[in-house]
Amino acid sequence: MQSLLGLSRRIDRLLGFFASIGGWLGFALVLVVCYDVTTRYFGVPKPAGLNSTMIQEFEYWLHSGLIVFALGYAYVRNAHVRIDLLRENFSNKAKHLIEAIGISLALVPYSVIGLWLSWPFVKQSFVSGEISKSQTGLSNLWIVKAGLLALFLLLLLAGLSQLIKAVAGYLGKLSAEQEENLFGGGH
Repeated sequence: MQSLLGLSRRIDRLLGFFASIGGWLGFALVLVVCYDVTTRYFGVPKPAGLNSTMIQEFEYWLHSGLIVFALGYAYVRNAHVRIDLLRENFSNKAKHLIEAIGISLALVPYSVIGLWLSWPFVKQSFVSGEISKSQTGLSNLWIVKAGLLALFLLLLLAGLSQLIKAVAGYLGKLSAEQEENLFGGGH
């Protein structure tokens, strides 16, 4: 079980790395939005070849990237939205069992189906050289659509990491600190 927990820690570090990329994309998003507002409302000229539609579409791309790269990390850090009406009153062993069942029956299949359904969508976009529907928009839309593949892959990795921790917790192999991290300290 310790080797699986080591794998879980490595997955969590990998997800942290991607979340840092998401953080930088969030920072870039703020800069691009400020630039967009400045050029649009204060008459600052745009460099040759750049237009408002391209800038706005790029804002969507950055926002999408932020979500794609941060979601898996948010899940392993227990920073995601969770509605716990009954679960808070359960023992830790029951919480681990519920978490493992939920991941096994919902999150893992959802992620695998998402990968399976996204691949042809991304592939077709790449093969066809899909561009924006706007005549003045961005090209290479496959890049932003490939974010679906990254999203479902990172979510699958996060689910596997949490599944390892939930099984370890059910078997009594987690330290008190690991228990607290898994359940967010009761929040």
